[in-house]
Amino acid sequence: MDYAIIAAGEGSRLVQEGVKCPKPLVQLNGITLIDRLINVFLKNDASSISIIVNEEMTEVQEYLRKLELPVPFYLLVKSTPSSMHSFYELSHYMDGDAICLTTVDTIFKEEEFSGYIQEFQKETQLDGLMAVTDFIDDEKPLYVDTDNDLMIRGFLDKQGEPACTYISGGIYCLRRSGLKVLNNAINQGMSRMRNYQRQLIAEGLKLKAYPFSKIVDVDHAEDIKKAEEFLNQ
Repeated sequence: MDYAIIAAGEGSRLVQEGVKCPKPLVQLNGITLIDRLINVFLKNDASSISIIVNEEMTEVQEYLRKLELPVPFYLLVKSTPSSMHSFYELSHYMDGDAICLTTVDTIFKEEEFSGYIQEFQKETQLDGLMAVTDFIDDEKPLYVDTDNDLMIRGFLDKQGEPACTYISGGIYCLRRSGLKVLNNAINQGMSRMRNYQRQLIAEGLKLKAYPFSKIVDVDHAEDIKKAEEFLNQ
């Protein structure tokens, strides 16, 4: 499994709220966000790990360059206009047919993540398995419309009618077919991960939702404590 982390955002809201270190180096229970993800990936069949950070994050760059991992590790330093473009840049480092992408501030229970990866490895007929949750604590959630078998019909900015149960959790398992759609989306001038996900549906890829009990994003200073409490439950 090729793993990738988007850590290219500026974390401006955290800075404005008094958090001095860059978001990837924010600690939860004494472990940085970036180290936590790397450790989880290594426990779940990582064949490579790729990370993108922006050009201004010199402290994060220095931190990551000192890492020694037991699998191939690729650090890309590049500022991009959107998370979809960050994914595109990372995709050049992925050679396998199984890819897992997440943002650096996505907090989940490790045992649920392991179940998610195992499900994706088992369901080889799927083009993608998307992490979803019915826990909504997001300013602009992306709602995920599913059928009774959790097959994904669409990605919506609003809850829809009938109301969608789930929102996107910011963790994406994809096969190489998803990278072909990514290239198409870039060539068409698209931006944002949510529009890329819509393009996956538009091009007929087979996507399924995988429910997590709860996924927390660390966007604000108060989210750090929330995330620590969640992980300690």
